[in-house]
Amino acid sequence: MICNRPQIVFGTPDGLIPLASTDQGARVFLAPEMYGFADGLVVQGTEGEWAGHPMVFAEWLYRYLIGEEMAGWDGATFNPGPVRLEYLPTGPGEHTREAYGPPRGMWGP
Repeated sequence: MICNRPQIVFGTPDGLIPLASTDQGARVFLAPEMYGFADGLVVQGTEGEWAGHPMVFAEWLYRYLIGEEMAGWDGATFNPGPVRLEYLPTGPGEHTREAYGPPRGMWGP
């Protein structure tokens, strides 16, 4: 069982909603329930394993960026360069857009 559901479904009000993927290949989903926390997160690691996180996305992202193990077994990573966000097209005629944040070193590992 994952997210207190007998099967994994995607994109439904009762299923997992894709939010992001990492540069290491992990995929992050909004979960309807995670350990009693409404709208927690579940992460599919690079080797297919699943990890639940009872927290909001902003907390998960911060902890991932400072190098905590938030993306599955042995998924901790810290890259000192700036965060690169990739905004994917959402409609016809749109293109992928990139944006960069401040250097990660300002947060420290």
